Amino acid sequence: MGFFKKSPWVLHYDGSSCNGCDIEVLAALMPKYDIERFGIINTGNPKHADVFLITGSVNSQNIDVIKNLYEQMGEPKVVVAVGACACTGHFFAECYNTLGGIDKVIPVDVYAPGCAARPEVIIDAVVKGLAVLEEKKKNKQK
Repeated sequence: MGFFKKSPWVLHYDGSSCNGCDIEVLAALMPKYDIERFGIINTGNPKHADVFLITGSVNSQNIDVIKNLYEQMGEPKVVVAVGACACTGHFFAECYNTLGGIDKVIPVDVYAPGCAARPEVIIDAVVKGLAVLEEKKKNKQK
């Protein structure tokens, strides 16, 4: 994590969740957990983001949005699926309009399980994602 030339920026997108994981993502950004201590900055622009943090599952209404946001991000990039719904589809996996977890649409690098995923788990997953991002940057330079 010490080789970054700039602070990694995170793009958070809520797929189709109950918002429990979204609340926990916000808690991770607040002073008690303070994910910014790792130099991580939350952004709303996919073109600036290094890490795509997704909560909720994929459904017919958001599949194009998820693909579009992913494609707008520059390379290298990391995808972190936060919560049981993003990882597998969880309760909604068998619903007629749900396709399942995020990995049904885009490649996922790190999974943060839980319902709802705790801020500690989210921070751990993002830090693991930064290690993956660093490895991707090294491989890109070769």
